[in-house]
Amino acid sequence: MDLAQVRAFLAVAEDLHFGRAAERLHLAQPHLSRTVRALERDVGAPLFRRTTRRVELTAAGAALVEPAQQFLLAGEEARLAVRAAHEGRSGRVRIAFAGPSAHVGVGQLARAVREDHPLIDLDFLPGRYGAAAVAEVVGHDADLALARFPEPPSGVASRSVTRDRCVLAVPTSHDLADVQAVCIADLRDEPVVALPESSGSAVRGVLVARCHAAGFAPRFVQTAPDSWTCVALVAAGVGLHITTASAVEHLPLDGVHIVEVADLPAISVYLVWREDDEAPALRRVLETAGRVLPPG
Repeated sequence: MDLAQVRAFLAVAEDLHFGRAAERLHLAQPHLSRTVRALERDVGAPLFRRTTRRVELTAAGAALVEPAQQFLLAGEEARLAVRAAHEGRSGRVRIAFAGPSAHVGVGQLARAVREDHPLIDLDFLPGRYGAAAVAEVVGHDADLALARFPEPPSGVASRSVTRDRCVLAVPTSHDLADVQAVCIADLRDEPVVALPESSGSAVRGVLVARCHAAGFAPRFVQTAPDSWTCVALVAAGVGLHITTASAVEHLPLDGVHIVEVADLPAISVYLVWREDDEAPALRRVLETAGRVLPPG
């Protein structure tokens, strides 16, 4: 049974007349008759009773009408699904991002994609920082990433969408909580809470580099898997934590004071993807991102 046979059968079943059905399908009547006979051989039963005066459905033909309609509908749905995927109107895009610092950008992009391309599914992969997010894109475990770097990451296509300044989270009882801004040198001998080195965090990388340039190594006393936990440890008095201004906007800060860091550079947020990834859905999402996350 194929689509041509099903269309022929349904046309005759609706008109109960081979001539009118052939005209509607723009077919020669002998060709339509051969198509219906081929379908009857396929299903192993006569579908019509033909006389010189009329055409009627047999019991087998009547039983086939609804399944044939569903078969035709499924074929049309399949064609529409293939066309939508080919044109990028449907598909799946996996987006890696860090945490609270990326929530606004991710939310804006998700809303815009839902409005522009409702058939595209977005899979969100949180907890991916800096180099780790890029590694997932390069390794085909993610299609797109929002990640922070002091300069454009290598090996991938990227564009800067915004810049974020670094800040210091300190316990409210700490001496540094009373100052407006600190310098990296003020962190000498201070206990520091940070994401693990394996996280690929660009903020941690910048902190380590600047401390070494100032002649000391940061004293990491505790690592934590995300910004929420790091700030909770600061509130508990475990240590200080370098993070970004956009991250602390979305974190509970009870028992924590935020201090500016005068000599840490702003860190750019990059949209990252594989240059050779021609997936139509990804290209649609990148077009939408160009509108809602303009170059920054």
